[in-house]
Amino acid sequence: MLGVVVLAAAIWFGGAAMRVPTRVRWVVLGLLYLAILGALFLQPQTLGVRLGGSAGEWLVLGGLGLAIWAYMRGLRWLRGRADGAKEAAEGAGKPGAFSASELNRYARHIILHEIGGLGQKRLRDARVLVIGAGGLGAPVLQYLAAAGVGTIGVVDDDVVDSSNLQRQVIHKDQAIGMPKVHSAAAEMRAQNPFVTVRPYHRRLDQATAAALFADYDLVLDGTDNFDTRYLVNAAAVAARIPLVSGALSQWEGQVAVFDPAHGAPCYACVFPTPPAPGLVPSCAEAGVLAPLPGVIGSMMAAEAVKIIAGAGKPLAGRMLIYDALYAESRIMTLHRREDCQVCAGTIG
Repeated sequence: MLGVVVLAAAIWFGGAAMRVPTRVRWVVLGLLYLAILGALFLQPQTLGVRLGGSAGEWLVLGGLGLAIWAYMRGLRWLRGRADGAKEAAEGAGKPGAFSASELNRYARHIILHEIGGLGQKRLRDARVLVIGAGGLGAPVLQYLAAAGVGTIGVVDDDVVDSSNLQRQVIHKDQAIGMPKVHSAAAEMRAQNPFVTVRPYHRRLDQATAAALFADYDLVLDGTDNFDTRYLVNAAAVAARIPLVSGALSQWEGQVAVFDPAHGAPCYACVFPTPPAPGLVPSCAEAGVLAPLPGVIGSMMAAEAVKIIAGAGKPLAGRMLIYDALYAESRIMTLHRREDCQVCAGTIG
């Protein structure tokens, strides 16, 4: 056995001297161990004496080594989680400074000329409210959390159902029966411990909308019913905050930014009245392509990041329509209606 130990040491330290990667050296040692086991099973009596032990003893030795390796990896994982949580707490306590972990996390944003460090700080200081944690809300919430939006509120009164999982990718199978806002919040916190998530497990109503919207800088609407869309629009107009709106059905989706406080139309300017009942079928009635909410929701998140960071040209006064079936997109120009009863007199 001493000879094997010397050989293993030579492989390990000799490989280190030649700058052989650690993973490669572990693979070589593993192959050596398997070769010894194979030889002992083939010729146990002859090689057992030379190698200083039986196949069973070498199996015990291998199991002990594996247990030590697993223990060390576990310690490293726990230390990493603890360090990450510590940095997140320190970062939360220092609103003017990014921790080293945050700088590394957001490096690809910071090197973008249009975002930079100032834009990333604006994202961290932003408070964004998302209405709906379903098909559109799922990618919106995931990307807002990943982008480092500091405070994210999410409103939804529904629970996760198995029929949601075909497209609502933020929810997992084990979350079936759980309120969507809590399922989404858990995934967002796991994605980015530096963000604050505020789940509101209730239906948005007129009595609470004004107070809720007053605490946020931007709202994104991914709901699937017109009553809520008109309510969200009215509350956003009253709060004088931009509204990023998305909608989809079957193979087609649309995204627009409604911001009458800065000269753009509101949702009611473009759609003064809801469609007649039955004219626009729901996703449950008409179906929807699984990746389509991801495409439209990601566009909504991109518009939110642009608005917050002051980058590029948001879709204010414009609507982007995407047809997944034919891989086509087009942009429509939207105009304010002077007689709009929702946003009249809001410019400036």
